[in-house]
Amino acid sequence: MEDQHFLESDWDYCLVLDACRYDVFSEVYDEYLDGTLEKRWSTGSSTPEWASRTFIGDHDIAYFSGNPFINDLGIPLNELKWGASCDYEWTASEHISNVFDVWKSGWDDDLGTVPPEGLADAFRNHQDAVERAERTVLHYMQPHAPYLSRGKGQKLKQIQKGIRKQEEAEAAAEAETGTGGGSGGALASLGDTIRPKVEDTLEGSELAQKAGLWLELDPTDVVTNGTREAALALYEENLRIALEAVADLVPELDGRVVVTADHGEAFGEEGVWEHHIETHIPPLMEVPWLEVE
Repeated sequence: MEDQHFLESDWDYCLVLDACRYDVFSEVYDEYLDGTLEKRWSTGSSTPEWASRTFIGDHDIAYFSGNPFINDLGIPLNELKWGASCDYEWTASEHISNVFDVWKSGWDDDLGTVPPEGLADAFRNHQDAVERAERTVLHYMQPHAPYLSRGKGQKLKQIQKGIRKQEEAEAAAEAETGTGGGSGGALASLGDTIRPKVEDTLEGSELAQKAGLWLELDPTDVVTNGTREAALALYEENLRIALEAVADLVPELDGRVVVTADHGEAFGEEGVWEHHIETHIPPLMEVPWLEVE
């Protein structure tokens, strides 16, 4: 199997489907798109790992990001206090010429994510930047949870809020005139001390991984069909929603178009659920590479 070779491959527009595993994509894509499909091996099993290993050096790209980890805030991934939990000293703005934070501008509070139309709207509203850039990436959040038909996204909502709060706190700290950090700094330090201990305790626990996924599922479906079947049904539905949006946008793209993913998604394989940093199993590493006709 070929490595993904994201930047080395020949394309003008790359549409990234977040957490899209190859096998599910291969079963449904041809209902929406024509093209040549390959299975490729990603550079990471999560967005922070994929981004930090893919975007090295300087790249002239207009990057429309529905994913909060790829942002224009200038905060390294290892300094994001909520959500990343990694050691990667990487920021998108140091390597990508123009990042559009669609995870802010196109956010839907009810859904707890950025729906596909948010990416298309941002792309259409910044055609000047697209024309200036060498290449363009649209990073859709789907099929990544939350599942749009449920409309109850929680996990991404917490990450998004956490990044916003951190951005606001750092801006406030820069504006400080010597009055000190007050109790907020103490609470933040306490949180930084406790959180790694909690994460260490949960590390490797299949039950803990499932608990995160259960936030996105209907309890009745879980009881009736089991966690894997309930999640896979909603996951495929999310993928179809994204592919329908991609199919609508492709005719507007003048150039070579590729549809791929940053990483996949696990549904209990080898005891893994969802996706985690440096967990290099096939469901997380095998991604589609579709050269659209």
